[in-house]
Amino acid sequence: MRKLVTAAFVSLDGVMQAPGAPEEDPTGGFKLGGWTVNYWDEPMGDFMDGIFTDPFALLLGRKTYEIFAAHWPFVGQDDPIGKVFNAATKYVATTSQEPLTWENSVPLRGDAAAEIARLKQEDGPDLLTQGSSGLLQTLLAHDLIDELRLLTFPLILGPGKRLFGTGATPAALKLTASSVSTTGVTMSVYQRAGEVKPGSFAMQDPSQAELARRERMKREG
Repeated sequence: MRKLVTAAFVSLDGVMQAPGAPEEDPTGGFKLGGWTVNYWDEPMGDFMDGIFTDPFALLLGRKTYEIFAAHWPFVGQDDPIGKVFNAATKYVATTSQEPLTWENSVPLRGDAAAEIARLKQEDGPDLLTQGSSGLLQTLLAHDLIDELRLLTFPLILGPGKRLFGTGATPAALKLTASSVSTTGVTMSVYQRAGEVKPGSFAMQDPSQAELARRERMKREG
Protein backbone atom coordinates (compact mmCIF):
# COMPACT_ATOMS: atom_id res chain seq x y z
CA MET A 1 0.00 0.00 0.00
CA ARG A 2 1.30 3.43 -0.95
CA LYS A 3 1.29 6.63 1.07
CA LEU A 4 0.12 9.90 -0.47
CA VAL A 5 2.30 12.86 0.48
CA THR A 6 1.40 16.47 -0.32
CA ALA A 7 4.30 18.93 -0.45
CA ALA A 8 3.39 22.59 -0.89
CA PHE A 9 4.54 26.17 -0.58
CA VAL A 10 1.90 28.28 1.18
CA SER A 11 1.56 31.84 2.44
CA LEU A 12 0.33 32.59 5.97
CA ASP A 13 -3.16 33.09 4.57
CA GLY A 14 -3.05 29.77 2.73
CA VAL A 15 -2.36 30.86 -0.87
CA MET A 16 -0.26 28.46 -2.96
CA GLN A 17 -0.69 29.92 -6.45
CA ALA A 18 2.33 30.58 -8.69
CA PRO A 19 5.12 30.33 -6.11
CA GLY A 20 7.94 30.18 -8.67
CA ALA A 21 7.42 32.94 -11.25
CA PRO A 22 4.93 35.62 -12.39
CA GLU A 23 4.17 33.70 -15.60
CA GLU A 24 3.53 30.42 -13.79
CA ASP A 25 -0.20 30.88 -13.15
CA PRO A 26 -1.79 34.34 -13.49
CA THR A 27 -5.31 32.83 -13.36
CA GLY A 28 -7.86 35.18 -11.80
CA GLY A 29 -5.56 38.14 -12.22
CA PHE A 30 -3.01 36.89 -9.68
CA LYS A 31 -0.14 39.41 -9.79
CA LEU A 32 2.27 38.15 -7.11
CA GLY A 33 3.72 35.08 -8.82
CA GLY A 34 7.25 34.26 -7.72
CA TRP A 35 6.62 35.05 -4.05
CA THR A 36 8.94 32.29 -2.75
CA VAL A 37 12.06 33.31 -4.66
CA ASN A 38 13.55 35.88 -2.27
CA TYR A 39 13.18 33.59 0.76
CA TRP A 40 15.26 30.65 -0.44
CA ASP A 41 18.17 29.49 1.70
CA GLU A 42 20.19 26.36 2.49
CA PRO A 43 17.85 24.93 5.18
CA MET A 44 14.96 25.14 2.71
CA GLY A 45 17.04 23.33 0.11
CA ASP A 46 17.82 20.60 2.64
CA PHE A 47 14.11 20.25 3.50
CA MET A 48 13.21 19.94 -0.17
CA ASP A 49 15.98 17.41 -0.76
CA GLY A 50 14.47 15.31 2.02
CA ILE A 51 11.15 15.24 0.21
CA PHE A 52 12.80 13.72 -2.86
CA THR A 53 15.17 11.30 -1.11
CA ASP A 54 12.96 8.21 -1.12
CA PRO A 55 11.47 6.76 -4.34
CA PHE A 56 8.22 8.41 -5.38
CA ALA A 57 5.75 8.80 -8.22
CA LEU A 58 4.43 12.28 -8.96
CA LEU A 59 0.69 12.90 -8.72
CA LEU A 60 -0.25 16.11 -10.53
CA GLY A 61 -3.21 18.09 -11.73
CA ARG A 62 -3.27 18.98 -15.41
CA LYS A 63 -2.17 22.63 -15.01
CA THR A 64 0.81 21.81 -12.77
CA TYR A 65 1.72 18.98 -15.13
CA GLU A 66 1.86 21.44 -18.02
CA ILE A 67 4.07 23.83 -16.01
CA PHE A 68 6.45 21.00 -15.11
CA ALA A 69 6.43 19.43 -18.59
CA ALA A 70 7.47 22.77 -20.09
CA HIS A 71 10.38 23.09 -17.65
CA TRP A 72 11.94 19.93 -16.23
CA PRO A 73 12.66 18.02 -19.47
CA PHE A 74 14.72 21.02 -20.61
CA VAL A 75 16.93 21.73 -17.59
CA GLY A 76 19.61 19.20 -18.51
CA GLN A 77 20.74 15.98 -16.90
CA ASP A 78 23.04 17.80 -14.48
CA ASP A 79 20.06 19.17 -12.55
CA PRO A 80 19.40 16.70 -9.70
CA ILE A 81 15.68 17.48 -9.33
CA GLY A 82 15.14 17.44 -13.08
CA LYS A 83 16.84 14.07 -13.30
CA VAL A 84 14.59 12.59 -10.60
CA PHE A 85 11.39 14.17 -11.96
CA ASN A 86 12.08 13.06 -15.51
CA ALA A 87 12.66 9.47 -14.43
CA ALA A 88 9.65 9.28 -12.08
CA THR A 89 6.23 8.04 -13.13
CA LYS A 90 3.86 10.99 -13.47
CA TYR A 91 0.17 10.29 -12.75
CA VAL A 92 -1.93 13.15 -14.13
CA ALA A 93 -5.56 13.79 -13.18
CA THR A 94 -7.06 15.25 -16.33
CA THR A 95 -10.29 15.45 -18.28
CA SER A 96 -8.44 16.41 -21.47
CA GLN A 97 -7.84 13.96 -24.29
CA GLU A 98 -4.64 15.76 -25.27
CA PRO A 99 -1.58 13.46 -25.19
CA LEU A 100 0.86 13.69 -22.29
CA THR A 101 4.24 14.31 -23.90
CA TRP A 102 6.53 14.16 -20.86
CA GLU A 103 8.16 10.75 -20.55
CA ASN A 104 6.67 8.25 -18.08
CA SER A 105 3.34 10.11 -17.87
CA VAL A 106 0.10 8.22 -17.14
CA PRO A 107 -3.33 9.92 -17.44
CA LEU A 108 -5.99 9.42 -14.76
CA ARG A 109 -9.28 10.12 -16.48
CA GLY A 110 -12.77 9.77 -15.07
CA ASP A 111 -13.28 9.72 -11.29
CA ALA A 112 -9.98 11.10 -9.98
CA ALA A 113 -10.70 10.21 -6.34
CA ALA A 114 -11.50 6.59 -7.22
CA GLU A 115 -8.44 6.29 -9.45
CA ILE A 116 -6.13 7.67 -6.79
CA ALA A 117 -7.67 5.49 -4.08
CA ARG A 118 -6.94 2.51 -6.35
CA LEU A 119 -3.34 3.63 -6.84
CA LYS A 120 -2.87 3.87 -3.09
CA GLN A 121 -3.84 0.23 -2.70
CA GLU A 122 -1.18 -0.90 -5.17
CA ASP A 123 2.43 -1.73 -4.44
CA GLY A 124 4.93 0.90 -5.50
CA PRO A 125 6.62 4.11 -4.40
CA ASP A 126 4.73 6.75 -2.46
CA LEU A 127 2.61 9.25 -4.39
CA LEU A 128 3.90 12.84 -4.13
CA THR A 129 1.89 15.91 -5.12
CA GLN A 130 3.46 19.19 -6.15
CA GLY A 131 1.32 22.27 -6.68
CA SER A 132 -1.99 21.05 -8.17
CA SER A 133 -4.31 23.17 -6.00
CA GLY A 134 -7.41 21.97 -7.85
CA LEU A 135 -6.54 18.31 -7.45
CA LEU A 136 -5.74 18.87 -3.77
CA GLN A 137 -9.35 19.92 -3.16
CA THR A 138 -10.46 16.48 -4.38
CA LEU A 139 -7.84 14.72 -2.26
CA LEU A 140 -8.82 16.69 0.85
CA ALA A 141 -12.54 16.17 0.30
CA HIS A 142 -12.04 12.39 0.06
CA ASP A 143 -9.49 12.22 2.92
CA LEU A 144 -6.80 10.69 0.70
CA ILE A 145 -3.73 12.58 1.98
CA ASP A 146 -1.55 10.75 4.52
CA GLU A 147 1.16 13.35 5.09
CA LEU A 148 1.60 17.09 4.55
CA ARG A 149 5.03 18.66 4.05
CA LEU A 150 4.48 22.40 4.14
CA LEU A 151 6.76 25.39 3.73
CA THR A 152 4.84 28.34 5.18
CA PHE A 153 6.13 31.76 4.11
CA PRO A 154 5.82 34.94 6.20
CA LEU A 155 3.60 36.60 3.61
CA ILE A 156 -0.05 37.58 3.22
CA LEU A 157 -1.01 37.32 -0.45
CA GLY A 158 -4.74 37.96 -0.38
CA PRO A 159 -6.79 36.49 -3.26
CA GLY A 160 -5.40 33.37 -4.92
CA LYS A 161 -5.70 29.61 -5.12
CA ARG A 162 -5.59 28.09 -1.66
CA LEU A 163 -4.41 24.83 -0.13
CA PHE A 164 -7.47 24.28 2.07
CA GLY A 165 -10.85 24.96 0.48
CA THR A 166 -14.30 24.73 2.00
CA GLY A 167 -14.71 21.08 1.03
CA ALA A 168 -11.82 19.64 3.07
CA THR A 169 -12.73 16.70 5.30
CA PRO A 170 -12.08 17.52 8.97
CA ALA A 171 -9.09 15.59 10.33
CA ALA A 172 -6.61 15.72 13.20
CA LEU A 173 -2.91 15.93 12.34
CA LYS A 174 0.28 15.21 14.26
CA LEU A 175 3.30 17.48 13.85
CA THR A 176 6.26 15.13 13.37
CA ALA A 177 8.98 17.61 12.35
CA SER A 178 9.40 21.37 12.34
CA SER A 179 12.19 23.84 11.59
CA VAL A 180 12.59 27.46 10.53
CA SER A 181 14.74 28.84 7.74
CA THR A 182 17.00 31.87 8.12
CA THR A 183 14.38 33.86 6.20
CA GLY A 184 11.48 32.95 8.48
CA VAL A 185 9.94 30.13 6.45
CA THR A 186 8.43 27.46 8.70
CA MET A 187 9.01 23.92 7.41
CA SER A 188 6.63 21.36 8.90
CA VAL A 189 5.68 17.72 8.46
CA TYR A 190 2.21 16.60 9.51
CA GLN A 191 0.82 13.06 9.57
CA ARG A 192 -2.71 11.81 10.02
CA ALA A 193 -3.87 11.47 13.62
CA GLY A 194 -7.48 10.31 13.40
CA GLU A 195 -10.59 12.39 13.82
CA VAL A 196 -11.04 15.84 15.31
CA LYS A 197 -12.14 15.47 18.96
CA PRO A 198 -13.84 18.67 20.15
CA GLY A 199 -13.91 19.69 23.80
CA SER A 200 -15.20 22.70 25.72
CA PHE A 201 -13.86 25.39 28.05
CA ALA A 202 -17.40 26.60 28.78
CA MET A 203 -18.68 26.76 32.36
CA GLN A 204 -20.64 23.73 33.51
CA ASP A 205 -23.47 26.07 34.56
CA PRO A 206 -23.56 28.85 31.97
CA SER A 207 -24.70 32.32 32.95
CA GLN A 208 -28.02 33.78 31.84
CA ALA A 209 -26.07 36.11 29.56
CA GLU A 210 -24.39 33.12 27.95
CA LEU A 211 -27.70 31.28 27.48
CA ALA A 212 -29.17 34.40 25.88
CA ARG A 213 -26.15 34.71 23.62
CA ARG A 214 -26.56 31.10 22.45
CA GLU A 215 -30.21 31.66 21.63
CA ARG A 216 -29.31 34.78 19.67
CA MET A 217 -26.68 32.83 17.73
CA LYS A 218 -29.31 30.23 16.79
CA ARG A 219 -31.59 32.93 15.46
CA GLU A 220 -28.84 34.66 13.53
CA GLY A 221 -27.79 31.32 12.01
